[in-house]
Amino acid sequence: MLRIRLSRVGKRNKAQFRLTVADGKRSPTGRFIEILGYYNPHSKEKVFKEDRIKYWISKGAKPSSTVHNFLLDAGIIKGEKVKSWSPKKKKDEDKKETSVPEKKEEASAPEKKEEIKETKKEDKK
Repeated sequence: MLRIRLSRVGKRNKAQFRLTVADGKRSPTGRFIEILGYYNPHSKEKVFKEDRIKYWISKGAKPSSTVHNFLLDAGIIKGEKVKSWSPKKKKDEDKKETSVPEKKEEASAPEKKEEIKETKKEDKK
């Protein structure tokens, strides 16, 4: 299946993206069929070849979720925006769930120390 997606180009810390048509199984930075435009996230500049994008969509190419939202903003296609990403689950949350029993053991340990201190005070009297 053909995909219309962003391909990262540019220097380190100065990213720019090409809007390309490529086979969906290929790497995003790999071989592509055609360049349909570009996007510069630093200056927010977007340039798209509207007629070529419509041509590829008519041939069955599907845009990625981010590209879909860009094309909606540019007025090239119509519809509703798609959620393009969701934050990853933090590994700390998983660890907290498994470490709850450990905290209970730690909580009981200070109580034992207090009992030991009280017995020492009684011995000195």
